[in-house]
Formats: sequence, structure tokens, C-alpha cells
Amino acid sequence: MVQSKAADVDGYLAELPDERREALTRLRDLCRAELPGYTEKMAYGMPAYERAGEGAVAFASQKQYISFYVLRTDVRRAFEERLAGHDMGKGCLRFRKPERIDYELVRDLLRATAAEPGTICGPL
Repeated sequence: MVQSKAADVDGYLAELPDERREALTRLRDLCRAELPGYTEKMAYGMPAYERAGEGAVAFASQKQYISFYVLRTDVRRAFEERLAGHDMGKGCLRFRKPERIDYELVRDLLRATAAEPGTICGPL
């Protein structure tokens, strides 16, 4: 699944195969817990979290991996050392297998995102 047509995140998660649903549900739970004041929505066919109309975080089940998008460049820079050993794209942390998701790193990225406003690298 690259881009879902689900109307909401519950629908998105329901479309996933069992082995991915648990991992992405856990990502969702982390986002909801660590991003107070953010709104959950679907954007570009994936779950996304925004504050004051600006997207900051998203995740998706891609064909070959699970992606976790951190759109704040300042947060990515602050975590440069911890992200160095991970498969990264522009604003995207890729996990090839659900069991390889570093939930502690994700939690810390979310906490840094929520701590204060910052500039995002592009629209979501």
C-alpha cells in the first residue's frame, strides 16, 4: 500500500496486513500520546499529525518498508547521530521490517517535535 483512499486513520489501519497493522497501530499510539495539541488526519494517503495547519509527522506502510516522516528539519538535525545508522530519505525514516522499528527513537523524535514549534521541510 503506497497511498490509501481511506477516509480516516482507523480505515487506513484496517486495510493493512496483520503483520504491519500491529506496528503501525503502535506508531499511531505513540503519535497520539506524544503530540498533544496535534490533529490526526489523512494526508497524501497516509496518517499525519498537524498543529496550526502544518503537518509535522506522518507514517505509512510502503511496499518494501514502513516509513516514518519527521518533517521538522531542526528535529532531524538534533538527532543526526542517532539517525546515522538508519535507512533515511528526505524527512523519512525507513524500517524494512516491523520488528526493526526503534520505538524509543520514534518516541524521542515525537517529543522533540512537540516541545516547540519549528520549520517543516515541506507541506503535508
